[in-house]
Amino acid sequence: MIVVAGEALIDLVPSPQDPPANGQLPALLPRRGGGPYNTAVALGRLGSPTAFCSRISTDTFGEALLRGLRTAGVDTSLVQRGGEPTTLAMADISADGSAGYGFYVEGTADRLFALPPALPDGVRALSLGTCSLVLEPGASAYEALLRREAGRGVFTALDPNIRAGLIPDPAAYRARFHSWLPHVDLLKLSEEDALWLAEAEGRDAVTGAAKEWLSAGPTAIVLTHGGDGLTVLTPGGGELTVPGERVEVVDTIGAGDTVNAALLHRLAAHDALSHTAVAALGPDDWRDILGFAARAAAVTCSRAGAEPPFAGELAG
Repeated sequence: MIVVAGEALIDLVPSPQDPPANGQLPALLPRRGGGPYNTAVALGRLGSPTAFCSRISTDTFGEALLRGLRTAGVDTSLVQRGGEPTTLAMADISADGSAGYGFYVEGTADRLFALPPALPDGVRALSLGTCSLVLEPGASAYEALLRREAGRGVFTALDPNIRAGLIPDPAAYRARFHSWLPHVDLLKLSEEDALWLAEAEGRDAVTGAAKEWLSAGPTAIVLTHGGDGLTVLTPGGGELTVPGERVEVVDTIGAGDTVNAALLHRLAAHDALSHTAVAALGPDDWRDILGFAARAAAVTCSRAGAEPPFAGELAG
């Protein structure tokens, strides 16, 4: 089983129909979201045995989030519950389909996540990321979960998925990010996130920073380049890029989360959810894994909101 840990929230997305006129505000449509939540749903839809580890509100939005997990076949036995409200994210969709976010996070349920007991012995991988590793006090509990499970030999995956507006002290966060690397097997991040973390500009700078991060612990780093595809870097200088899949983009909400899920799902198919097995993967293996992730992300981008593909949509 793969455990995904982190926040579940509601995205408020402007309606694509009936654009507002005469200065009226657009209608906002509530959509289930949160990077880890989307990753768990995507894994469930792909058919990977998956559990979600988080703290979800008992309000109406929280109940809807739980239904979404269960509909995708995700185990919710590790979910904590609380009476505080659900986190809200206001999505702003630009003309090219990319999304920016504003967050309403004060006093919300997922910030009060507490470190759970050791995960079951059958857990093969743990995936974390996004707001859950920023917002205290829950961030420290998620960090403790990462360190503890990595110490037990569980394969760990991290997607920082930077939301700069939620980070009050960028220097402190960057230092904290570096402290996680010895406990991470697979680091996946967008080119934009890598530039922010490295305080740099340009793709060459991203590659240089990624190579430095590799030396701190990860067995592989996957960089996403939007429609231009994905690159994997491995210790010893290995580097492979696959192109993106061309698609008419509706929006990019959940695309990176779909990549997270697709990478873990395909690594499991290669029986490579371990530090040693990932290190042994060759170029053909990575070409298959990255190509699968690119196809999955393209499907998500072709429809509104975080709607990752089902396994049947990627067959062949």
